[in-house]
Amino acid sequence: MRLEQLQAFLSVAETGSFQQAARKCGVTQSTISRQVQGLEAEVGLSLFHRTAHAKLTVGGECLLPHARKICQTWQNAAEELEELLAGKQPELCVAAIHSVCAAYLPPVLQKFCRDYPEVQLRVTSLGSDRALKVLKDGLVDIAVVMNNRYFTQAPEMLVEVLYNEPIEVLMAAGHPLAQYDRVPWPELICYPQVVFKDGYGMQRMVQEQFGRIGAKLHAVLELNTLDAFRGVVRQGELIALLPHSALVEAKTDRTLAVRSIAQERSNSKVSAIGQSVADPAWTREVVLVTTHDRMQIPPIAHFWNLVREFVPPFDVIKLEKSGS
Repeated sequence: MRLEQLQAFLSVAETGSFQQAARKCGVTQSTISRQVQGLEAEVGLSLFHRTAHAKLTVGGECLLPHARKICQTWQNAAEELEELLAGKQPELCVAAIHSVCAAYLPPVLQKFCRDYPEVQLRVTSLGSDRALKVLKDGLVDIAVVMNNRYFTQAPEMLVEVLYNEPIEVLMAAGHPLAQYDRVPWPELICYPQVVFKDGYGMQRMVQEQFGRIGAKLHAVLELNTLDAFRGVVRQGELIALLPHSALVEAKTDRTLAVRSIAQERSNSKVSAIGQSVADPAWTREVVLVTTHDRMQIPPIAHFWNLVREFVPPFDVIKLEKSGS
């Protein structure tokens, strides 16, 4: 059963004439007759009495309300799809990590709301792994997160790297590690740490880094807001490993200190003249993620482009030169 068969049936039922139905649909009478005959063959019943006036049979009367419902449902769907392509979706949902929400998204949100005032913008601050999961489940349209290739390597995902940023150490201003400009790993691993809760990419990243260097992570507290990290670390010996963009406010707080991490030298990496070579700086990759099909929707594509425009692309080298 095809939609055009039902539409032809409805036209004949409404006009009472194959000829008038053809005129209404803008096709030939033979086309209307062929569509109705095909439908009759499929349902196994005659739908019209073939007289001067096309009158519904018992089978036609039975089919009529269902045909109307099916065609109306299709019409509603077609109109909604047309509005979607015209950028008239009711809302746009974004999930982003805390540091991006605080530091980079405000001008993006302001500009988007001016450009699409009829679209309800909903922004949720989530950990990277959780944000990517809800994107994959279709609960949000765009995610701005720390990359997790377990999720982003799926073929339907569209991923663009925004920037790479170093991981730094947050501590109280009077902490013993504050004496270093760049904290050595052997010193850093001796202190208890505050970490993000499970589901946050930074927790996974810190655990993986400690495993990579063969050290034990002494995590004594899990939190999920930057304010909480600053408040707890300010109290004493606890430290936290956080990305550069999460520490902007901490660097202006006299009760706190932020320090870079010294690059480790690996004995397994030797230069041409026989010297050990420093491992690459420890950084995280922040990415913009959606699915290919969502980029066909104008408000989503526009938000994507605004993030690309307003989020500054900086890298580790630039940050190190600036002394951060």
